[in-house]
Amino acid sequence: MPEVYRPARPATGGPYTFYVSPGGDDRNDGMSPEKPWRTLGRADEARYQPGDRLLLKGGGRFRGSLSLGREEAGSPTRPVVIDSYGTGRATIAPRGTSGITVHDTAGVEIRNIVLVGDRRALREGVGVAFRNTLPGARRLDHVRLSNVEARGFQNGISVGAEKDAVAGYGDVRITDVAVHHNLEAGLAFYGPAFRPGRPAYAHAGLRIERVKAYSNAGDPLSEDRNTGSGIALGSVRDATVTGSEAHDNGARSAAGAEEGPEGIWVYDSTRVVLEKNSSYRNRTGSRVDGGGFGLDNNVSSSVMQYNLAYGNDGPGFLVYSGQPTGAHRDNIVRFNMSWDDARKLPEYGGIVAYGSRMMNLDIYHNTVVMRTEGLPSAQTAGNRPPALRLRDGMRDVRIHNNIFATDGGPLVETQSAYGPNTLRLQGNDYYSSGTWVLGWGTERFTSLDGWRTASRQEMLNGRATGSTDDPCLPGLAAPVSDRASAGDLVPRCQDEVPVGLAPKALGVDLGPVDYFGNPFPKALTVGAVQSAVQPGTAG
Repeated sequence: MPEVYRPARPATGGPYTFYVSPGGDDRNDGMSPEKPWRTLGRADEARYQPGDRLLLKGGGRFRGSLSLGREEAGSPTRPVVIDSYGTGRATIAPRGTSGITVHDTAGVEIRNIVLVGDRRALREGVGVAFRNTLPGARRLDHVRLSNVEARGFQNGISVGAEKDAVAGYGDVRITDVAVHHNLEAGLAFYGPAFRPGRPAYAHAGLRIERVKAYSNAGDPLSEDRNTGSGIALGSVRDATVTGSEAHDNGARSAAGAEEGPEGIWVYDSTRVVLEKNSSYRNRTGSRVDGGGFGLDNNVSSSVMQYNLAYGNDGPGFLVYSGQPTGAHRDNIVRFNMSWDDARKLPEYGGIVAYGSRMMNLDIYHNTVVMRTEGLPSAQTAGNRPPALRLRDGMRDVRIHNNIFATDGGPLVETQSAYGPNTLRLQGNDYYSSGTWVLGWGTERFTSLDGWRTASRQEMLNGRATGSTDDPCLPGLAAPVSDRASAGDLVPRCQDEVPVGLAPKALGVDLGPVDYFGNPFPKALTVGAVQSAVQPGTAG
């Protein structure tokens, strides 16, 4: 082992700032821009204490990697910082391994750094890896990543609890980050296996903001697990993902895999909010998943709101429980927009919900548009994805005040003819610019009245609810474009949009605002937009 460089601390106990530049010299003390070190190897020999900073020359490219171990790093008030200095961002280019690894410690901030992996790192490395292997339930607090880019790794950024660790990291902020062209995922959190009887969540207190996760293709050789997701959160509590984008992920995920990738999804977690994000053109190499957003196994008390999904292979919004744990419960899907999703997999739809022992799910004030244009010929011939698909395994499901619109495809498809005690549809608008059709178990209906009579759905206190009115959505006839606009899902005839049922009558909490952040009018309309607004985006 090389001798570790430990300069004497000043009498005041103040922290050090170290500099690294391609024009430096490892024989320097590294403590000024005039006398920087030259290599990451030299910088990695130092032991960093609370308040220390390691600054890399902006615009410089540095081969090698950095690591912070158990006896290093800082605290929330005096973090260790890795940053660039001068003009531009420094680039770290490891040789077949991870770029920056933080192991069994925290109090770390990483800013203004680019990490680029090589061919071997694409299989074995992580751009930025945080790993907690310490036994016990104590989380390591204070992680900050900002203006970081990671590409060419197995995972761009990953945060995990491993080995004997029950806990991972707390007080995590990841902002203005780009994770792209990685093999398995852009950004991933994970922890120990979920225990239904005693649920514990490795990570807590997360805010993920303005992250761009794209072109993370997936591994065609990994058939035993899903690969190719943009943002995947596992074993987290009290987390928010906002203002972020996931697109063009998953195209090379394994064809034979039983699990597929998603743009932004959550599993084994609680109290997670996905809001004001967009997820589009995500793919799957198999016959499963490939959607925009998902609340997957063992997710509770979580919300998907104000998001835009379009052009995905799978569903725009998926709520799914594949494990009979009873832990998938108390979730909400509201004020979202889905446009032309399930392009590859018609067995899904714009919004899809099903699963084992799933309970207490609310789906309301969403806008879903499904069109024929661009679909494979096999789908246009008759096997077309619906705006809403419901399958068995759920109870206490409430679906209110949504717009479901198609150009002739099915508005709703269900696996069984559910009674109102299992799920209730009330106050929704079912509009088709072509043939009106709704699949309810084994039966097909061609009118709202006929379905209402047979199913006892769309009834409230003895009176009929629901409508088939035209919501005047430009996106129902819009040509396929490279990038959807949320404005294509805004009604152009606001005065004619059906009025929705009052939240008091339905017993739901609307939240603070509609899709565009507008306060609610006195009379709610169906769909995600509640007032005449200028077209824009959710973010």
